[in-house]
Amino acid sequence: MKSILTPLGPKADKDTVRRHNLSLVLRAVRDEGERGDATRAGVAARVGLTRAAVSSLVEQLMDSGFLTESGKTFSGQAGRPGTALKVARTGPAGLGVEINIDYVSVCVVDLAGTGRVRQTEHLDNRGASAEEALARAARLAARTLESACEQELRPVGAALALPGLVSGGAVRQAPNLGWNEVPAQELFADALAALRPGHPALPVASENEANLAALAELWFGGLGDVRSFLYLTGEIGVGGALVLNGELLRGAHGFAGEIGHVVVDPAGPECRCGSRGCLEQYAGQAALLRAAGIAGIGGASGVLELERRAAAKDPRAVAAIGEAGRMLGRVLSGAVNLVDPDAVVLGGIYRGLMPWLAPPADEELTGRVVSGLWSPGSGRLRASSVAGDAARGAAALVVQDVLDDPVAYAEPSGG
Repeated sequence: MKSILTPLGPKADKDTVRRHNLSLVLRAVRDEGERGDATRAGVAARVGLTRAAVSSLVEQLMDSGFLTESGKTFSGQAGRPGTALKVARTGPAGLGVEINIDYVSVCVVDLAGTGRVRQTEHLDNRGASAEEALARAARLAARTLESACEQELRPVGAALALPGLVSGGAVRQAPNLGWNEVPAQELFADALAALRPGHPALPVASENEANLAALAELWFGGLGDVRSFLYLTGEIGVGGALVLNGELLRGAHGFAGEIGHVVVDPAGPECRCGSRGCLEQYAGQAALLRAAGIAGIGGASGVLELERRAAAKDPRAVAAIGEAGRMLGRVLSGAVNLVDPDAVVLGGIYRGLMPWLAPPADEELTGRVVSGLWSPGSGRLRASSVAGDAARGAAALVVQDVLDDPVAYAEPSGG
């Protein structure tokens, strides 16, 4: 039988190898910087290169504005102290833009992953066309870029976090926004470019907002050694994402994680997606507020009122959150049985509702997870970190590209 050979790529030349090694060194300094001061010797030991090679790479990264050095660091061992290396607080950065149903949030993240600028506007995007909503986001992004420039940051790309099915730069479907086949990347990029004449156009990428919130949780949250988890974010709808062994699972078409549209009851309320009895009709923001008897107050104000009533032991509020928790637990148990994650992380509006939401959800999971390895209070069901939000995840996605190939993002000569 004829064997099938996988075509091989071209042999790596010296330039390719050096670009790869620059990425290794930059990542090593960033990671070591989170634990303490990095040195050339420490980086060399970590990446498996000679100290001379690392010194040459460090000099190039410093000349290009990616690294800085300051003072001396002492290892406690014999020998001369090393010069402390850190990723630069100026220069290349990422711009993240989250467009949700009732707000737009924009942030800039530097190479260390630190959020440096944040601007948020609360508004109802459901009454606006896609073009208008994306133009609003572009205006907020333009103001954010001005603030970043004042801090000597240079965002090299933007990433959009969008609620719905996102593929190929377009929102295929976003039921809660009423969007279908919207070329979001193109519309946003054009609107931003029009607001910044004389500036080079920023490359724009896009991704589902739950996916980016999950990545932010992975990169910045308090997950410790957890590398496989299911992430749910509660907003107007219910979004989901799955991270396995530190990698986001996108699915064959990029639509994995749409847990909000898992059917709980086929005879249940009609959903904006066209189906009936979807999870978000029981555990989404609108369903929760309606069940709790909170009328005329939407968005963040409505959720805060729900929390206030639950804390005051209002029976209707507590019952509404408890029922949502039960529905979440039922749907989550199927997902846990299917993919066996280390943890389930609840974000968005669920974070503040955990005292009342988690017990019934945990009870359902305990009774329905077939492995018998789920028990209430085990810590496998947890609230997301405040550091894990979609806008920050979007900005950090851009930063990951810089870390992968710093040469491609070096300041142009004379720039």
